[in-house]
Amino acid sequence: MTTSPEPAVAGNEKRLSDCVTRAELRALSRVTNWQGALMLGGDIALLAGAFALAIAWPNPLTILAAILLIAGRQLAFAIVMHDCAHNALFRTKLLNQAAGNWIGGAAVDVPLALYRDYHLDHHRHAGTDKDPDQGLVKAYPVTRDSLRRKFLRDLTGQTGFRELAAAWRKPDWRAKTPHLLFHAVLLTALTLAGAPWAWALWWAARIFVYPALMRLRNIGEHGAATNRYDTEPRLNTHTTVARWFERLLVAPNNVNYHLEHHMFAAVPPYNLPKLHRLLARRGYYEGYRCVSEGYPDMLGKAVRAG
Repeated sequence: MTTSPEPAVAGNEKRLSDCVTRAELRALSRVTNWQGALMLGGDIALLAGAFALAIAWPNPLTILAAILLIAGRQLAFAIVMHDCAHNALFRTKLLNQAAGNWIGGAAVDVPLALYRDYHLDHHRHAGTDKDPDQGLVKAYPVTRDSLRRKFLRDLTGQTGFRELAAAWRKPDWRAKTPHLLFHAVLLTALTLAGAPWAWALWWAARIFVYPALMRLRNIGEHGAATNRYDTEPRLNTHTTVARWFERLLVAPNNVNYHLEHHMFAAVPPYNLPKLHRLLARRGYYEGYRCVSEGYPDMLGKAVRAG
């Protein structure tokens, strides 16, 4: 369904050129290998730490914490693939292709080339009915009961099992090579650590938590937007300013700054918070409901009465 656009504050219709200079944009668009490596390395370290937590002190609480952290890293790897599809994580196309296909895409079982074609169409057609992502959020805002049912399906594994069944119905084994190699390395590492059983934690996260995190991501990016059928980015896209624990669990790699990403896709993920603060300080968001403070606030925009 479509919604009516939220009008801007009278006399405050600022353009991007009013709020960011070309020199500032050039600086913000500077991609560095060390920052990309730091971001990717942090994701891998957190994944290793989650497994280490459950292996060193196996009990219900540490296993639950590990599953939540692993699901967060699965989302992080999906974002690595996303950033590499834009050639925005590392300086060279070769590094972006390697990390995006053999780490990010491998972890979530999505070939980088296939994802890139689909995702760039999303950017080209945002705010129109040609956007291939419209189907993910077309029902929003939804009732509170509807939202509860959606997350219940995710957290009980219904969504995850359905997705895995679809992914393996007619597998393209060549396309799945990175995914199979990723799991061969993961299972080998866990076996060498004396805990092959911990591999099950990855699948528990993938089936029972990751779908809910992906739903949160989709809602936060476009489901909470004011009007997805308007080409103005402040109306068709949304940013959520995440708190530290939200960044750890549901907003890795600055994925929550989605409006800024849509406006300047060449800006690498590690510079998106700087871009957001710059635009906020100069009043670019004033008069629009395009920024939420935390995920509860964001979800409130995705719920309607009834």
